[in-house]
Amino acid sequence: MAVQYKNSTIYLSDIRKFLKGEHFRAYTFLGSRFINYRGKEGTVFCVWAPNAVRVGVAGDFNNWDAKNHMMLKVKDSGLWWIFIEGLKEGELYKYEIHTKDGKRILKTDPYAIFSEVRPNTASIVKNLPEYQWHDEDWMLRRKSENIFETPINIYELHLGSWRRKENGELLNYREIADLLVPYVKEMGYTHVELLPLMEHPLDMSWGYQITGYFSVTSRHGTPEDFMYFVDKLHEHDIGVIMDWVPGHFCKDAHGLYNFDGTHLYEYDDPFIRENDYWGTANFDVSKPGVKSFLLSNAYFWFKEYHIDGLRCDAISNMLYLHTRSGRQEVHDQVVSFLRDVNRLIFTNFPNPLMVAEESSAYPLVTYPDYGGGLGFNYKWDMGWMNDTLKYMAFPPEERKWNHNLLTFSIMYTYSENFILPLSHDEVVHGKKSLLDKMPGTYEEKFANLRALYGYMMTHPGKKLLFMGGEFGQFIEWDFKKELDWFLLDYPMHKSLQEYVKDLNKIYLSNKSLYEMDHSEEGFLWIDVNNSEQSIISYIRFAKDKKDFLVVVCNFSKVSYPVYRIGVPEYCLYKEILNSDETKYGGRSFVNENLIEAEKIGIHGKPYSIQIKLPPLSAVILKPQYE
Repeated sequence: MAVQYKNSTIYLSDIRKFLKGEHFRAYTFLGSRFINYRGKEGTVFCVWAPNAVRVGVAGDFNNWDAKNHMMLKVKDSGLWWIFIEGLKEGELYKYEIHTKDGKRILKTDPYAIFSEVRPNTASIVKNLPEYQWHDEDWMLRRKSENIFETPINIYELHLGSWRRKENGELLNYREIADLLVPYVKEMGYTHVELLPLMEHPLDMSWGYQITGYFSVTSRHGTPEDFMYFVDKLHEHDIGVIMDWVPGHFCKDAHGLYNFDGTHLYEYDDPFIRENDYWGTANFDVSKPGVKSFLLSNAYFWFKEYHIDGLRCDAISNMLYLHTRSGRQEVHDQVVSFLRDVNRLIFTNFPNPLMVAEESSAYPLVTYPDYGGGLGFNYKWDMGWMNDTLKYMAFPPEERKWNHNLLTFSIMYTYSENFILPLSHDEVVHGKKSLLDKMPGTYEEKFANLRALYGYMMTHPGKKLLFMGGEFGQFIEWDFKKELDWFLLDYPMHKSLQEYVKDLNKIYLSNKSLYEMDHSEEGFLWIDVNNSEQSIISYIRFAKDKKDFLVVVCNFSKVSYPVYRIGVPEYCLYKEILNSDETKYGGRSFVNENLIEAEKIGIHGKPYSIQIKLPPLSAVILKPQYE
């Protein structure tokens, strides 16, 4: 059944599903669309504003006065509708909402596909483009992959500050794609992760305080341009993950806050509504219309823009709400919502990445909902990141007293499916860049960072590194300008980039570094207890136990001409990477020749080898059976 309103149709089944919080394609009937109806061209508008007294459409076409374009209320639904003949794509508009307390407010369309470039805030009439995609091979391959047993090496970036034009202006999505694809391929990354690209008013928020959840930000171009961006990356076998913010939104007057004169999208209770930490408002996902909005939004980015994953921001902030008694309690409605959104995405899209940025010890984040979990398939390992960076900040002579910071992560690494993040959050707000966090002289800073990267890339879990980290950005990330690419004119920075490139390619070419990421059989300590020398050694196994790598990390400033470690196989061993190589900025204290195992048991292993071990280094060795 449908409700007829002059020139358009709203299906009752859609209304019922929306009002029950079960609609995941609400953007197909809410928002604005340019249509041809019974021979008449124009634009249909539909908005959810159940507590408004009157709603109209205002824009340039009526001098921003909606008196001649007031909308009809769809009975018992909270929806308002109008068809405006002759109104075409490209027109600016907002909803003019008359509230119960007599105010007239102008709001952007929550379901708008496109918006004005900031600082302007109007929505733009825009249909979803009929884009001709070229990523069939990628989508088929994604469908058949077991992502848990494949390499995932993510390059996190903020499009506004990765590269810019010479005059400082922002690049278009197409321009970024044409520059980014060859760089990502050369460096050996499998995915890019984009800080939120939904429309947001303030550059300083990096996209995490959103006003247009269905609008790809117009800072870098149109929806067609962003489709080209995703398509181009897929054509070159690069996955695209977007950050998504389902927990809170900004309170700018034109946005979702107090949308129809009431707290429609946010909590009614001010105690849990106001997010004082970010100056935002928390979504109330217990409201069915809000739940339909967010479910539809998650579905939208996968369906319409072919993205491969969502990294869901600030999940802990959603899960735990402060009560009036001063305690933190888990919000059951949030748990239910997160399970629903994950179930929706996994049901409709093959092998997506649904990643939780969840910083607490909440259990079973990456377990299926039917097993009591939240239903994500990956979680950022914030514990590993915090402990490791804290350890690396100690002067080498103090690290022996903090050895557990380096080794504790293995105690829980198989409790969830983890991504190891060295993200944008760690290089802002006075935290220093990764390179500048490292102690010591100029050379020692680089040596420490190379050792850190070697440890990270050989530790169980998928990988993520924020842009600039690959060449040693020395100052903190600044969203207002592009990265300091000129640093590549300096030998140490160029050498670090070469090291990261080679390390990434070793990761991609060795199954032992990714195939058993989530199985205890994929990792074995050689020596976990050598705190006195600040050295750790371990083995990473592929499914074929003959396929393994031996890793030794020395976090002290002492070099060892002879260092013995236990190994599982009686064969030759070849050093395939040493962070102290001259080409990486080191001093070439390397193992040039094949190393023969001896029948001398140590570290609980039947055989052992002797290697040269440079200071502040990561060394990777591979068995040679022929």
